[in-house]
Amino acid sequence: MSEKPNFKKISVHEGPKQSPGFLLWHISTSWRSSIEDVLKTCGLTHPQFVVLAATGWLTRNGELITQVAIGKMAGLDPNTNSQILKGLELKRLVKRNPSSDGRAKNVFLTPQGSQILNLALPVVEQADARFFDPLKKTEISILIEMFQKLISQPFTD
Repeated sequence: MSEKPNFKKISVHEGPKQSPGFLLWHISTSWRSSIEDVLKTCGLTHPQFVVLAATGWLTRNGELITQVAIGKMAGLDPNTNSQILKGLELKRLVKRNPSSDGRAKNVFLTPQGSQILNLALPVVEQADARFFDPLKKTEISILIEMFQKLISQPFTD
């Protein structure tokens, strides 16, 4: 029989309920599941929604934006972002055109992509509101401030 781990020696936490990482894992999986459920009605995966929303946000004033800018805002590595954009392009929700220098691709929403985003964003925000409903408005503001401190790569909007 193998020796049982001695958590008092190997962990700084009294138990999982005191571990911020463990709690974040549980919260994030529960939250993501709630978001994925509502996105099924829009025909999108969660990563597709994030990239579609980032594209819409970054192009809202008619600016030309690159895949790199979308990836940074979405917090995705270039390869993953490119694969998601290819999938969105196959669904005819985004269009990618070569930039003026030919090295990068400019991305924009198609009319169908705008239509799907107009449906998806409100249902995601409603799911967010239900998920975070146990918190007071002041607690949500504090949570957002903490998240902004922890974000690994600040994005610009």
